[in-house]
Amino acid sequence: MQQNKTVTEFIMIGLTQDPINQKVVFIIFFIFYTGTMVGNLLIIVTIKCSQTLGSPMYFFLFYLSFTDACFSTAIAPRLMVDVLSIKKVISYNECMTQVFALHLFGCMEVLVLLLMAVDRYVAICKPLHYPTIMRRQVCIILIVFAWIGSFIHATTQNTLVLKLPFCGPNLIDHYCCDLQPLLKLACMDTYVINLQLVSNSGVVCSSSLFLLIISYLLILYSLRKYSAEARKKALSTCTSHIIVVIMSLVPCIFIYTRPAVTFPMDKMITVFYTIGTPFLNPFIYTLRNADVKNAMRKLWSPKITSERR
Repeated sequence: MQQNKTVTEFIMIGLTQDPINQKVVFIIFFIFYTGTMVGNLLIIVTIKCSQTLGSPMYFFLFYLSFTDACFSTAIAPRLMVDVLSIKKVISYNECMTQVFALHLFGCMEVLVLLLMAVDRYVAICKPLHYPTIMRRQVCIILIVFAWIGSFIHATTQNTLVLKLPFCGPNLIDHYCCDLQPLLKLACMDTYVINLQLVSNSGVVCSSSLFLLIISYLLILYSLRKYSAEARKKALSTCTSHIIVVIMSLVPCIFIYTRPAVTFPMDKMITVFYTIGTPFLNPFIYTLRNADVKNAMRKLWSPKITSERR
């Protein structure tokens, strides 16, 4: 992983330098990270153990929750440690690993959201062919291709970043290692590499959002033929997905589809989609989904009752 460079470690500036605010940040992120892990693991276990959640939609939701848990874990624990540390040091290799993990799980989340939209499109627009098209073997193949695509994306990003020489300074004006803050520290003209990075991350986010918009426009058009009750149920499921798509992709497009410049709001936007979105996803999918709520009651209520006895 070592390349032509003199910098062997980086120092994170973080979200704040004020000691009191740092403690507040630690408490907030501890609550969010704990909620993220509990919520997503609850969905993972419920889908895995419930016999009523065997449809492709919940198969993909399982992987979305798994990806959210991993995505948050790539950022939050390190952030909480740094907040309580006097010197927020991260080694070069750890920094490159974090960049890889951030883009591996970030891309996987986008691709799973895309697969969930495909599933809803087939279920609503091709209901008679749905069991054949979205059979379990096809879903497994799609998830495997999503992992492969995410790995290729993350590897490509890391390969470009590894080409950057760092000769100092080594202060990263962020709370995690990511592309834009690292480009600012490189001892070379980063115009070409920034174009390559934008064409990778930017294209993934923008094209995914475009395909998702097209799929939901087709779904809305197809719903004209359904009854009012059927439209309401379909829209309820799709609304949850649309909310998650907006929360995930809009910040991603803002961060990764622009020149190598940073704005004061970048940190808070990154906080939103790396910490906030994985925390909110379980609530969005459970509060708006009767099937998941009923499955959770059936799975967990007997266990809670037996423990009380």
